[in-house]
Amino acid sequence: MQKRILGLDPGLATLGFGAIACSSAADGTESQVSVLDYGVVQTRAGQEIGQRLIVLHDDLHTLMQQWQPDLVAIEKLFFYRMGNTIAVAQARGVVMLVLAQHNAPYVEFTPAQIKQALTGYGNADKFQVQTAVTRELNLAQIPKPDDAADGLAVALTAWFQK
Repeated sequence: MQKRILGLDPGLATLGFGAIACSSAADGTESQVSVLDYGVVQTRAGQEIGQRLIVLHDDLHTLMQQWQPDLVAIEKLFFYRMGNTIAVAQARGVVMLVLAQHNAPYVEFTPAQIKQALTGYGNADKFQVQTAVTRELNLAQIPKPDDAADGLAVALTAWFQK
């Protein structure tokens, strides 16, 4: 059985994504995971907020059409700076809208859940998570930029939770 998972790390300036293909034997004894794509959707600073949200909307539609994921995994909103939190919440609203428009099932994970799933430690640092992503996906190097690696980490977390 093969499954495509799209992982999303929402942000207004940069939204990270990672698409993976996962397969497992019918009896669950064997599983493989591979990278389909990863990257970022970026919006321009100084551009009107509505226009930035349109860019996210349109690019997410393209990703959904291109990869037709069986499941979308999203990093839950993490409150750390109020000014940034509002912008991320607006971007996350666009993500939720696009998923609803595609009738896409989704799961959400906190940053601590993602760290725990990939490293076994809920307070792991960014480098430890990136190293785990690189190892699990048999990549030659850590995916760049960081937001793309985060998108892959979210997708892997969904796969591990199957």
